[in-house]
Amino acid sequence: MELSKIIIVLHKYLEGESSQEEETILRNYFLSAHVDETLMEYKAIFSYYEEAKDIKNRQNVPLFSNSSFNRKTKSWIAIAASVAVLFGIGSYVIMNYNKNAVENLGTYDDPELAFKETQKVLTMLSNHVNLGVEGMQYMQEYEKTKNKIFNPLMIN
Repeated sequence: MELSKIIIVLHKYLEGESSQEEETILRNYFLSAHVDETLMEYKAIFSYYEEAKDIKNRQNVPLFSNSSFNRKTKSWIAIAASVAVLFGIGSYVIMNYNKNAVENLGTYDDPELAFKETQKVLTMLSNHVNLGVEGMQYMQEYEKTKNKIFNPLMIN
């Protein structure tokens, strides 16, 4: 196969967009003796997959049977289940106990007080959005760096 086609398929593979057939083409190419020098760094990836498929697990893993699921284990599971149920019921009761207090939140008789509280909330929201925007700048820098690294693989 032509080197340019291999590079295109390799780029699709690195982006996670390749099909099974394309991956088979890449595997066959990199396992052959005719790998281009510019792509030798990727040969290790595909040779690893070839070696790894021949490795077999020789360790015996015991499977659980009914005899290993003894009375002590069953009792611990029953205790854990009952604790989980009690925790759920307790959470439900606590959440509904303060329901009247929650329903009265957010109502103001004084318009100026309501305006000040709204400003506080919007300022807090703005700060959180700004933190998110700063995080996206890191993502953009990562994308630029990734494109610099993998850009030689692109064929114009």
